[in-house]
Amino acid sequence: MTNQRPADHPSGDNAATLPTTYAPGEVEGELYERWVARGYFEADAKSDKPPYTIVIPPPNVTGALHLGHAFQHTLMDALTRRKRMQGYEALWLPGMDHAGIATQNKVEQQLAESGLSRHDLGREAFVEKVWEWKENYGGKILGQMRRLGDGVDWSRERFTMDEGLSKAVQTIFKKLFDDGLIYRAERIINWCPRCLTALSDIEVEHEDSPGELVSIRYGEGDDSIVVATTRAETMLGDTAVAVHPDDERYQHLIGRTIKLPLTDREIPVVADTHVDPEFGTGAVKVTPAHDPNDFAIGQRHDLPSLTVMDEHGAITVHGPFLGLDRLEARSAVVGALREQGRIVAEKRPYMHAVGHCSRCHTVVEPRLSLQWWVKVEPLAQAAGDAVRDGRVQIHPKELERRYFDWVDNMFDWCISRQLWWGHRIPVFYGPNGEVVCVGPDDEAPTGEGWTQDPDVLDTWFSSGLWPFSTLGWPEQTPDLEKFYATDVLLTGHDIIFFWVARMMMFGLYAMDGKAPFHTVALTGLVRDEFGKKMSKSNPNAVDPLDWMDAYGADAVRFTLASGANPGADVPIGEDWVKGSRNFCNKIWNATRFALMNGATVEGPLPAPEEMTAADRWILSRLNETVAQVDALYDDYQFAKLSDALFHFAWDEVFDWYLELSKTTLAKGGPQADAARRVLGEVVDVMLRLLHPVVPFVTDALWTALTGAESVVVAPWPKDSGYRDQEASAEIATVQQVVTEVRRFRSDQGLKPGQKVPAALDLTGTGLAAHEEAIRSLLRLTEPAEGFAPTASLAVAGATVSLDLSGTIDVAAERKRLAKDLAAAQKELAQTSGKLGNEGFLAKAPEDVVVKIRARQTAAEVDIARITAQLAALPEA
Repeated sequence: MTNQRPADHPSGDNAATLPTTYAPGEVEGELYERWVARGYFEADAKSDKPPYTIVIPPPNVTGALHLGHAFQHTLMDALTRRKRMQGYEALWLPGMDHAGIATQNKVEQQLAESGLSRHDLGREAFVEKVWEWKENYGGKILGQMRRLGDGVDWSRERFTMDEGLSKAVQTIFKKLFDDGLIYRAERIINWCPRCLTALSDIEVEHEDSPGELVSIRYGEGDDSIVVATTRAETMLGDTAVAVHPDDERYQHLIGRTIKLPLTDREIPVVADTHVDPEFGTGAVKVTPAHDPNDFAIGQRHDLPSLTVMDEHGAITVHGPFLGLDRLEARSAVVGALREQGRIVAEKRPYMHAVGHCSRCHTVVEPRLSLQWWVKVEPLAQAAGDAVRDGRVQIHPKELERRYFDWVDNMFDWCISRQLWWGHRIPVFYGPNGEVVCVGPDDEAPTGEGWTQDPDVLDTWFSSGLWPFSTLGWPEQTPDLEKFYATDVLLTGHDIIFFWVARMMMFGLYAMDGKAPFHTVALTGLVRDEFGKKMSKSNPNAVDPLDWMDAYGADAVRFTLASGANPGADVPIGEDWVKGSRNFCNKIWNATRFALMNGATVEGPLPAPEEMTAADRWILSRLNETVAQVDALYDDYQFAKLSDALFHFAWDEVFDWYLELSKTTLAKGGPQADAARRVLGEVVDVMLRLLHPVVPFVTDALWTALTGAESVVVAPWPKDSGYRDQEASAEIATVQQVVTEVRRFRSDQGLKPGQKVPAALDLTGTGLAAHEEAIRSLLRLTEPAEGFAPTASLAVAGATVSLDLSGTIDVAAERKRLAKDLAAAQKELAQTSGKLGNEGFLAKAPEDVVVKIRARQTAAEVDIARITAQLAALPEA
């Protein structure tokens, strides 16, 4: 069977200790602190148990818990809790990311309130101020994780700027530098004129914004050429016009020069296959210092790169536009071109994707800049090979293509940021042009003329080391030996490029080809109940703490897990959380019922012959559910396993088994004793199966049932292989009889609790032992003297005869049914008329015809049903 509890389980005689209703706020906080105090979540590197490791995607130190965090944390916690119960040395390692730009912005805003800037403090004092802010205000999310129930090992909490992780960053930078995989070069980068730093692609949000598309004529007469642009101000930095080499329209211009308007410069017309001759005029302006595609064209044709804006986005070209902001300059340049008659066409508004800084929402400026880069080609190839050869599994498998699209086409990575908060680049420049990269054990060069590079590293550089730096690398620690590689990375598909790929590259590089995780389980994004993206700018953003206050953490967790189909976005609404709260309450009430009726976990399960068919059926279903849930966990099918647990608990245990067992318990005797033991077993295993997803309510109930320490450290149920097809078929027949008679009662307008006299003929059905239970479930009383049945149903070989006289207003019911029948007959006539019209069928779209056929079928079914109901009514 499934009797997998600890041998020292005492009997659970604790119904009186459970309140009549479940109040999450009175249970969750105290229970979580008890788990932490007892060390349940602390992993032991010296343990002989097999390891199971998950590292948390480190939230920003500036962050607060949002539904996306709650969603992913729920799933990671469920995985870890189950593995811990299965006997693994489970480590879920927490920590935070220093979040360079976001944190620096927070502190700069705080300084601005006092009329100060970071430059007023100086670098060293400003960094001290950031550390002070971090200690006072950072890490809010860590406390909120406790509220959600995250079973993380707090003793191993890490921060990407702590001493150990800083050493790891410096070590791998030095190794990459020495191997020629880190270099310094001028390239086009994303630049924020407000934050004054380069940005990674993940820090740029593209939004459709209204602008203007202007077509400008360069050159004169037959030697002129028209280009279109949304950024007219950048023409001041044009160094060529490009056309496709096979475009017949411009063959006479290729290799010649034309006059660049508003300037005294001549620029060449170059032929480049990057240009799409079918798009626009087939000619593009080339501004190598302010556009990545133009920069590539410039490299191919040895074009100069002219920077025409400073770091604040102001024009630097001498002339009438000098000092203007780029947006002001755009209007001024277009105005000047219009005066010269060079504007061929204008389109306003012109909607196009514009990049914005994710931190301050400033429009990002592509800018030629001297930065540090990682040469990614060999690293990315290794990251791709690890998935192709099966060392790393991506789940769901269909998202492999997205991963390969990225790693197989990756550009070199800009890793330098013009910030003061972060890991400072460990490179020193000497007075005679020396460049020295310093490792963590090296002495930094000192003396006159030596300076350290002022930039810091991209936050993704340090978070890319997370799976092994958090375990002590570069030291060969017991933690690193025991818990690397991690088992699963569970994260959103939206950062597969920016974080997953970087961890793969660094893990394989630093750990001698050993990938940082065995499985990448990708989730979707949380959306509102209508499928819309949640956003602070929209009224649909939800604070999960509000829902936890109202309905409890378990209700929020179960709702999130129930929507977690691999790789798919997750809609969530408050009504669904209410439904999950009701489910938790149902679990509470069912367990209280079991305890009040003497459910026990003591001793072995009864022999099959000592149990009722209902007992054998529920134990069979219990084992089937264990097997089903295990398979779904192993396939990261959280929505399906949550659904399986919900329907087993509510539909089979609560709605059927508890009801069927009431008559057995009421009779007393050996079968009642057997039922109490089975009831204890079912509730025990059900609570253990539910625990990883709804940990609080299950622990409170399981300890009351068993008297044992905590379900957190209880063993995970195992499928014993017990199945009883005969009992399952027998109970299925009982369910069929009860369901059909309930439907008939409802059709006749009877209230659910209304008692009706009835005779049951169960001859030949094998259901005689269930007659009392069937009567109880259907509210059917024994026939009294003068019993005169007015309706009879034949179901599954059984006959149920009911006396409905006096239970319903027959005349009113006939009137109601006659009205419904007339409506159904009218619908049938209308749909049949349309479907019998050849002209209509010839012209109507196929989907319209399909809908009308469905309406016709529904009307026919309604007519048959209502006619049967009328026939079953007693005479008025």
